[in-house]
Formats: sequence, C-alpha cells, structure tokens
Amino acid sequence: MLSKSSKIYVAGHRGLVGSAIWNNLLSRGYTNLVGRTHAELDLTDQVAVKAFFDQERPDAVVLAAAFVGGIMANSLYRADFIMMNMKIQCNVISEAYAHGVKKLLFLGSTCIYPKNAPQPMREDALLTSPLEYTNEEYAIAKIAGLKMCESYNLQYGTNYIAVMPTNLYGPNDNFHLENSHVMPAMMRKIYLAKLLHDNDWNSIRRDLKKRPVQYRQSDKKLTANGTSSEGEISEALASYGIYNNKVVLWGTGRPLREFLWSEDMADASVHVLLNVNFSDIIGIEKYSSVFYGTQTDGSVDRNSSEGRGGAIPALGEIRNCHINVGTGKELTIRELSELVVKAVGFVGEVAFDSTKPDGTMRKLIDVSKLHSLGWTHKVEIEEGVRLLFEWYKRSLE
Repeated sequence: MLSKSSKIYVAGHRGLVGSAIWNNLLSRGYTNLVGRTHAELDLTDQVAVKAFFDQERPDAVVLAAAFVGGIMANSLYRADFIMMNMKIQCNVISEAYAHGVKKLLFLGSTCIYPKNAPQPMREDALLTSPLEYTNEEYAIAKIAGLKMCESYNLQYGTNYIAVMPTNLYGPNDNFHLENSHVMPAMMRKIYLAKLLHDNDWNSIRRDLKKRPVQYRQSDKKLTANGTSSEGEISEALASYGIYNNKVVLWGTGRPLREFLWSEDMADASVHVLLNVNFSDIIGIEKYSSVFYGTQTDGSVDRNSSEGRGGAIPALGEIRNCHINVGTGKELTIRELSELVVKAVGFVGEVAFDSTKPDGTMRKLIDVSKLHSLGWTHKVEIEEGVRLLFEWYKRSLE
C-alpha cells in the first residue's frame, strides 16, 4: 500500500487523463507528486528517461503519457503511432523496474480488442482475431505495453497493473480538428458552425487564437488563426466540414461508442493504483511472497531467484491480466451528435458523409472485473457532454 508520503510520478500529467489523475491524487492527500512536461522530458529519449529516474527515484509510476489521435490521425501517422508509443512504454517500464518502483499503472485503450470481438468485450477477447485496421499500430503498441506489465510481473514479481479505458472525454481534452477524438472534434465543429451562423467573428477569432487550424490550399499547408481574414478562416473551417449553420461529420453516424468522463477514469485509476495488486487479478492472495520471496507489497526481492523465468506450472497459463475501465453503456455517434447539439444550442444541420470511414461499428466493454474490484462510474453521458462544453468555453476566456 502506498503511503501519503510516497513519491508518485505521473507521466503525462498535463494530458486529459494524467491531469485528472494528478488532481485526484491531490484530493486524497497524496501530495508528493512528480511531473514533467514534454519540453522538460522527452519520454522517447532513453538516456533522458534514465537520468530522470536516477534523479527522482519514484515509489510509484502512472504511465498516462501517449501519442494519441482519432481515425484521421491514425491513418496519416501510422509509423509515428507505433514507434512513439513503443519508445515511451519501453523506456518508462524498463527504468521503473531498474529503479525498484513498487507499483506501476499503465494506461492503454480498448482499441486493443479485435474488430469483430464479441460484445461487450471481455478482457479474454484480446488477441483472438484481427484488429481494426484504422488504428492497428496504436493498438499493437498498447498490447505490447500491457504484455510488458504482465511479463515483468511473471518474471520478476513486480506489481505492474494495466487498465484499458474506453473512449475518454473531459477537462483538458484535445480539440484539434485533425487529430482529436470524436467527441471534442464534433463539439468544436458544431460550436464553430453556430458562431458562423451568429456572425460572431470575435468569438471565432478567440477560438482560433487559442487553437489555430491548419488546412491545405492546393499543395500548400496553411494555418488560420485569430488574425486571419474572414475568407481564410471560412476556407479553413470548410476543409473540416464546418459551414454557416451546417456541419458534416465523418461516417454514417451508426457506429456505437461508449464514453467515460476523464475524472471518472482518474478515480478508477487511483482506486486501482492504491487498492489493487497483481495477486488480486490472478486470484492468488500471496502471489509475491509465495513465488518471489518475502515481499508483501508486490515489489521485487532481488536476492531471490525462486520462481524466476516466468513459468509457474501449477498455475497454468496466466494472461489477460489487464482491467477494462468504462461505463458498460453505449450510444450511436448520431445520438452523441444530438447531445452535443443540445449542449451547444445549435439549430443548424448535422450531416454525415458516408464515403468516409466509420471505424469499428461497435466497441462496448465488459466492466465486470472492474466492478468486482470495487469501482463503478458516476458521470452519465448527458451530464458529461454538458460539462465538457462548459469547460471548453471557459478555456477560451
């Protein structure tokens, strides 16, 4: 069990989930927190990551840093998605082990599951059939991350837990029109279309000053910001399907998706970090002490060789030790757009471009394991959409 004085490193502490985990830990009295921005520490740099661990020597690590994006970004930057995420995971997990970190929490994604996995998706659906092609590289990287945690536990007696959240949204979300996830991108598009209809150029410029929009004109890549002309801004927004009182969204609107408020995800993550051990997941009460010497907190007894090698014949095969985190509830993308329209107060048209990809048609997870470990979600989607729009407007002030 981590004490209130334990030093906890939150990798990605400025991101959507990392910032929420940071705040959740603070609210519980865990104040000895360590964070580094990307400018301060490039997690893809192995030498820099080692130097950081040499200096800070945290007791626990939350690995919430990742290179992320939606369907468009996953299609455009396939090499980046697998390479950047693999580097981050390998560097952080290997240095955590080398520096004797007692507890590590790895955050993945439910895109790890096969495209045609039975619904709702249980943890044991992993690696049973092909992945969704549009996010295959990101999914493979995250599968490797959870397997690293599982394998370190089995070989070295560590206490590394992997959680797989469903689609997340909330404060500090990414609202970039090209590489954000479905809800923030949809919300910003509908909001900008409303502003165009209202002829509210002051608000439009404030939005683009905060988050400039890149677009292509012939073979040139341009940027529209708060000082661009009305014509340039209109052209930039139109390239993303944003018009005066009309928005065009990708796909048919029929795919079903599950969404989890990021602060709920943070609460679940901290619950697991503080209360759940690898032994709880595999069902062996004294896993570490039985197979790896006298350790009772899941950490490594480096003087013991008992059980090393990753094979414990009496237990059979141990796999799928990760934990799904979500609500167990779903809605269609079209239904989501209706909730966003209501929150924004948009009275225009929302159209769907069926020539664009839908991605996986359904992606609902089974959260039975999470519930059995003592946690359930609090924020329902209707409230969450409203809260996200309120946060977005405040972020422009």
